[in-house]
Amino acid sequence: MEWFLFLPQIGVPVADIVERARVAESVGFTGVAFTDHLLAPSGDRVPIWEAMTTATWVAARTEGLRIGQLVLCDAFRHPAVLAKQAVTLQEASGGRFELGLGTGSRPRELVRFGITNDRAAQRRERLERSLEMLTQCWGSEHVQSPQPSTPIPLVLGGVGAPMLALVREYATWWNLWAPDLDRLPELRPAVGSARVSVQQMVGLVGRGQSADEVYRQSTRRFGDHVGNGLVCGDTEQLAAHFADLARGGVERCYVWFTDFAAPETLAAFGENVMPAVDATAGTWSR
Repeated sequence: MEWFLFLPQIGVPVADIVERARVAESVGFTGVAFTDHLLAPSGDRVPIWEAMTTATWVAARTEGLRIGQLVLCDAFRHPAVLAKQAVTLQEASGGRFELGLGTGSRPRELVRFGITNDRAAQRRERLERSLEMLTQCWGSEHVQSPQPSTPIPLVLGGVGAPMLALVREYATWWNLWAPDLDRLPELRPAVGSARVSVQQMVGLVGRGQSADEVYRQSTRRFGDHVGNGLVCGDTEQLAAHFADLARGGVERCYVWFTDFAAPETLAAFGENVMPAVDATAGTWSR
């Protein structure tokens, strides 16, 4: 299992983002992923930092951590510009960048800032054109120079047939939001060679806490974003949960902590949950 910290850069100082990324790296996380919005989903007046700049800043202050987003909004950047940004960050980070890309989950901000009024189907068609241009810019046709010296992994999500077709053609990783996990056996054959990742919201139950208490705190903080995509438990229960995901074919988890990835939570997860899942996976392989 690969472990990524999903760390939305919302409502926290940049220094805190760097601190959490460094802690995640020190306890064994593979990578960190940010979000991409012009307005914070939690409220228009809540501060949110720009995604590519944040990724670059964190890449410069970590050593081996992979850096990406879950996911960039295609409509925010012309694909030729995005291709150049991605190559630059890939080379500057020593090959640690991954490009997550999507159609945009909040159309309201696209309209508010005059970016596009396109509906979902039109935005998906634009994404397809962008993926085509990215592969041209990075390919043997040398549309742009320099070319990436190592491949830049592409992360795509979605469960509809048109998006699954794009996953099949372009994606290195296919990402599922945890509420869609029950559809994994049905959809897995439709994504070709793409590897499976899952975005999972986690409420770690610490000493002296109950799962009900952590669940209530999580729903107060995140409201509708929790849905049925939240798992609450102590380290042993979380290890069992993620081991089940690994048995089901999930190869990477983007872990989104409901306490905003407090350093002590990252340490407990890295020291107890991740090794337990890895050890269990080792017994399956034998």
